[in-house]
Amino acid sequence: MRLNMRPITFFLFLLIGCAGTHGNVMSEATNVPAVTEAYPTKPVRLIEPFGVGGGPDLLARALAQQLSELWGQPVTVENSPGAGATAGPAQVAKSPPDGYTLLINTNAQAYSAAFSKNLPYDPLKDFIPIVSLTSQPYVLVAGKPAGVATVGELIAAAKAKPGELKFGSAGIGTGTHLGVEKFNLAAGIKAVHVPARPADSNADTIANAIAGRTTYYMAPISLALPQIRDGKLIALGVSTARRSALLPEVPTIAEAGVAGFDFPIWYGLWAPAGTPAGVIDKLVKDIGRVLAGQSLRDWVTKHGGEPMNMTQPEFAHFVLSESESAAQITKAAGIKP
Repeated sequence: MRLNMRPITFFLFLLIGCAGTHGNVMSEATNVPAVTEAYPTKPVRLIEPFGVGGGPDLLARALAQQLSELWGQPVTVENSPGAGATAGPAQVAKSPPDGYTLLINTNAQAYSAAFSKNLPYDPLKDFIPIVSLTSQPYVLVAGKPAGVATVGELIAAAKAKPGELKFGSAGIGTGTHLGVEKFNLAAGIKAVHVPARPADSNADTIANAIAGRTTYYMAPISLALPQIRDGKLIALGVSTARRSALLPEVPTIAEAGVAGFDFPIWYGLWAPAGTPAGVIDKLVKDIGRVLAGQSLRDWVTKHGGEPMNMTQPEFAHFVLSESESAAQITKAAGIKP
């Protein structure tokens, strides 16, 4: 099943994307010209919501090192996993909007907007999208106890026992959840969702698949790669339209029989709503400079990623579009927040 992605209206983009970036900001920016010109004058914190060793954590640390060197100020990474990967965003949403506490997150930041009624923050209104970072595949994996070695075998097993197989995720509304729901819809199968517990990280969700407590999982490729190479996880297919250089022998899910399937994981950086426009502009400029540098580009390629070349307004629009896509998957799959 392929879902039609309707473009966001230009009016909505202006109302939320641009206003969220610059609305109610000009007056603040004019009140703090010295701060925005000198920014940063003290340590900057990058909050990461999935835990140590995952894709966002690795990317955050690589980015932090480069920014520290550029700014001459410490840039630290703070891991804040839990609550279905919403603890970190909640922390940033409550932080002073001064540019010194930032959120690095995956597509989960956009997708969680479909479930914002149950969150202590609004994923769209309480944040300013700063810059897109990279994208890479998820990999659909199964533990050995599942007894499946291909996408076709997984689909056959699910159809033989409708609604009995279990799939894991990092939490309701995360990319690891929506990716499997999109796969299930496209493959015409039903299974039971087992979301992470409030204190769990992605590593715990992978452990559930290895132990056979769940049958399959759409894992960030950088996180699952060690277990795949150790033979603890079976890589069934990658989620993007092209194969990954990290797992060149693993077919795409589309190649494996689910025609047209394409669901990458992407990473971005956000600031609390109300952050002065001058600070946002400085962040966009400096992070863009770091991303264009050979050192970080090589790091991204080594970890299976690809750059996402977007302006700040384009990224804000992209986040809204991805939120709408998540809402469509949520409706089609009958997900209850």
